[in-house]
Amino acid sequence: MTRVLLLIPSATYRAADFVAAAKAIGAEIVIASDAEPVIPDATGTRSIVVPLDDPAAAAEVIIDLDERRGIDAIVALDDRGILVAAMAAQRLGLPCNNPDAVARTRDKESMRDALGIFEMPQPRYAAFDEPGEVVGLIERIGGFPCVVKPVGLSASQGVIRADDAASALAAATRAQKISGGGRLLVEQYIAGTEVAVEGLLRSGTLEVLAVFDKPDPMEGPYFEETIYVTPSRLGASILEEIERTTAEACAAIGLTEGPVHAELRVDGERAWIIEVAARSIGGLCARALQFGAGISLEEVILRHSLGMSLEGLERELHASGVMMIPIPRAGTLIEVGGREEALAIPGILGIEITVPPGRSIAPPPEGDRYLGFLFAKAMTPAEVEASLRSAHALLTINIA
Repeated sequence: MTRVLLLIPSATYRAADFVAAAKAIGAEIVIASDAEPVIPDATGTRSIVVPLDDPAAAAEVIIDLDERRGIDAIVALDDRGILVAAMAAQRLGLPCNNPDAVARTRDKESMRDALGIFEMPQPRYAAFDEPGEVVGLIERIGGFPCVVKPVGLSASQGVIRADDAASALAAATRAQKISGGGRLLVEQYIAGTEVAVEGLLRSGTLEVLAVFDKPDPMEGPYFEETIYVTPSRLGASILEEIERTTAEACAAIGLTEGPVHAELRVDGERAWIIEVAARSIGGLCARALQFGAGISLEEVILRHSLGMSLEGLERELHASGVMMIPIPRAGTLIEVGGREEALAIPGILGIEITVPPGRSIAPPPEGDRYLGFLFAKAMTPAEVEASLRSAHALLTINIA
């Protein structure tokens, strides 16, 4: 039996879907996490503790495990594990991304530098260490509005738009506090609509699995994501441009193998790279995708990692989507009501509230998670979007 090592941060809620996918293809799994994981339906599964925040040390633990039991593939679920996976897989001779390329996706300054060498369409940018430096850099990126962000965070955490000098200084001060110190970026604000691309790299060739529209405007001052709908309603020519730009960005960064999640802005007939991650889509959003005869994205990723057939990889014909349920304000979650009413909306497939009652929550830019997820399917993207909005309107979110 083939054996897959899953790198799973203890704080993630994606583990159960990957465990189910491994069972579907008959693969044995070993779970490597920063703490003993508690995963439904994973009873009897071997697990080890690895220091995810020390990639070199974590890779050593995995190498030792391979010598004792043998590992056929290594898959990281979230950003914290992708560098560990690349380092360990490279040493074991398994198909993987170069660790240096993966490290670039975890540092926004390094990623921008790599894209800049190949003159990829991206925002003009400048990096700095102290918040007070930001105002002097605005002219270099083309003036206001601008976007300030930490170089090392994800999920829109610490990302803030500024429209003048005072708000830029305030944004830089706030972003650095959120990140706990360290370098910041100030970037040109790119107007237009935003899309997300889900893809799979195979020996350097990108296969686009889905392009998601983000119908809610992403104009700031904070950039909380809400609705993803696929297939995209953009025209064929701009979709070709999006796919071409994403593939070239992956090559510029040095990514060659495995899942990719990219964020782009579309301004007219031009696509701009905002972000590239060497992992699949975050949260539970992957549940909005199915391929072939009901194959999940997690199963696609595991099949690829093991060199199994991926024939019939086309996405299902129905439109589908997900809403990352936004957190309306900071506080302590008491309860989420109206779930049964939301589930009764035509097209709604499910709702998952991923924050337990009693937990402290906060919206972006401080917050790094969502309240939960709504899933929908219909004949057209417009119907999917309408179902998600109607269901969300019926939820009552009680925050103390």
